[in-house]
Amino acid sequence: VRLTSRLRQAAGAAVADAGRTIVQAARDHGISWPVVAAAFTAHAKRVLPAEPEPVAVLGIDEVRRGKPRWIWDTPAGSWTVTADRWHVGFCDLSGGQGLLAQVEGRTTAAVTGWLTARPPAWRERVQAVAIDMCTVFKSAIRQVLPHAVLVVDHFHVVQLANRAVTEVRRRMTLIQRGRRGRGSDPEWRMRNRLTRSAARMPGKHVDRLVDTLDALPAAIGAPILAAWNAKEDLLDLLATARTQPNREHVHRLLYRFYARCAASDLPELHRLATTIETWWPQILAFLTTGITNAGSEGTNRVIKTVARDAYGFRNPENQRLRTRTATTRRHRGHLNPA
Repeated sequence: VRLTSRLRQAAGAAVADAGRTIVQAARDHGISWPVVAAAFTAHAKRVLPAEPEPVAVLGIDEVRRGKPRWIWDTPAGSWTVTADRWHVGFCDLSGGQGLLAQVEGRTTAAVTGWLTARPPAWRERVQAVAIDMCTVFKSAIRQVLPHAVLVVDHFHVVQLANRAVTEVRRRMTLIQRGRRGRGSDPEWRMRNRLTRSAARMPGKHVDRLVDTLDALPAAIGAPILAAWNAKEDLLDLLATARTQPNREHVHRLLYRFYARCAASDLPELHRLATTIETWWPQILAFLTTGITNAGSEGTNRVIKTVARDAYGFRNPENQRLRTRTATTRRHRGHLNPA
C-alpha cells in the first residue's frame, strides 16, 4: 500500500509538473526511475482522451526532436529510418484541447495517415487549417480536407521578407566591400533596425535609417533601401488582417508590393514576390479570417522545454506521450494522482 501510494504520488508529480523529469520524481520519492516511468505511462494513458473532440480550426506544425536513427535493411539493401528527427503536431486552435496528437516524420503520408484515421464526421467539422509555408502540409490537407480553408501563418511571411532584406544587405556588402560586414559598416550596425516594422518604430528612428542608407554609396544603400521598402509594403498588406478590408484596398497594396519588386533587379525580391504569388490564396485567407498558427508555435515551445528538462528522449513514443501530457494540462485541469 505504501509503495502504491508513492507510485501514485511520483506519477502525479511527473504529470502535473511539466518542468520535473521522471528521474527527479523518482529521486524525490525514493523509487527507481523505470518504475516511475511505467507508473507515469499508465497514469498518462488513463487521463489523456483516447480520441480528440471535433475542432473547427486545426493547426499543424513540425518540431525537431533530435538526430535521426538508421538501420541497415538487408533485404532492401538500403538504410531505413527508425527514428525520424521531425515530429508533426496537430493542435486545436479554436478550443481548449491543446495538442491533439503527434506523429513521427514530416511527410505527406504521416499527416494524411493521422487525419484519415479520424471519423468522417470529425473531418467534416474542420473549417480551417493553419500551417506554415510547407508544401507537405498543403498537399496533405488538399487530399484529406478539401473543404477546409487553408491559412498561412503571417509570421512566416514576415520572416521571409526579413530574410530577403538581410540577404540583400549581406550580398551588397560582400560585393562592394569585398568582405563580410563589420561593426564599422553603417549597414551592419542597423541590421536589427532593418528587420523591424517601421510602424512600430518612432518616426525619428525611421528617418535616421533612411538618411543613413541615402548617405551610403549608391551601390550599397540603394539596393538595401529598395529591399526595405518592399518589406514594408508587404507588412502594410498584412496589417489589413482583422480589419475587414475591401478587395480594392487589398489588391492596391498587393500591386504596390509587386511593382516594387519588379522595378528592382534584385533576385532576392523577385524570389520573394514569386513565393507570395504562389501562396497568395492562403495569405488572403489569413487577411480575411485573421487565423494564425500561434497556438501551435506556443505548443512547440512547451515541447522543446520538456525535451530540455529531460535532457533529450531516446524513445520517440515516450516523448510523444510526455509532451502531450504536458501540453494538455490546462485543458484537463488539475490532476489528482489518487
